[in-house]
Amino acid sequence: MAPNPPDFHERAQLSELLEELSDRDELRSYLRDLARTNRWTLAHRPLRHWLDSLKDGLAKLDEPIRVLDVGCGYGDGLREIERWFESRGVKAALTGLDLSPYTTEIAAEATPATSRIEWVNADVFDYTPPKPVHLVVSSLFTHHLSEGEIVRFLRWMERHARAGWLINDLSRGAISYHAFRIGSKLARLHPSVQHDGAISIARSFVPEDWHRMCRTAAIGGGSLRVRPFKPGRLCVERRKLQ
Repeated sequence: MAPNPPDFHERAQLSELLEELSDRDELRSYLRDLARTNRWTLAHRPLRHWLDSLKDGLAKLDEPIRVLDVGCGYGDGLREIERWFESRGVKAALTGLDLSPYTTEIAAEATPATSRIEWVNADVFDYTPPKPVHLVVSSLFTHHLSEGEIVRFLRWMERHARAGWLINDLSRGAISYHAFRIGSKLARLHPSVQHDGAISIARSFVPEDWHRMCRTAAIGGGSLRVRPFKPGRLCVERRKLQ
């Protein structure tokens, strides 16, 4: 852990251990515990709310609905999306994209053999979807980027996502930071997850940050919403469907 709590008025300039993990088994344990944390903290609830808000518009599109998950990690978010579409009888073509080849391999291993999710190893800024994408989502991805890279990512999503996009990330704040430090220790999560979870909160953003970055990316209007979800999530939603 950082020796002293960060100053939550500013985004912390701290490193996460995930960025240095090179052992495949260690990475699998890390991602598995991160997925457990997502489940305990209701981290997929914002995703379901956003999809529910789009369902009438999506019904007007030709199937399959193509969805891209950038920085897919363990794949638990994309598997949640798959269940959402299956429960409504809607055909979807789902792709998980991650920079780490180990990560996409681990996500594929954790996915049922009946799933039709495609896992792709690539840098999003070098990636051109082979077919037009309707929805782009990301979870716990943007806090790893600099503000300049986030603006670039916002523009990338705006260019490629025909129906809308969602950023599902953390909200910077002392309560979330200290609650995670205590809770992750009690839950005996992977030591690197204990470290990185708190650091991720300190590296994340507040609503004013997102409004500024969206303005810089020339994205705004009533179809854009910066929305908090308890506990400790802050999402940026873009809807292009009527």
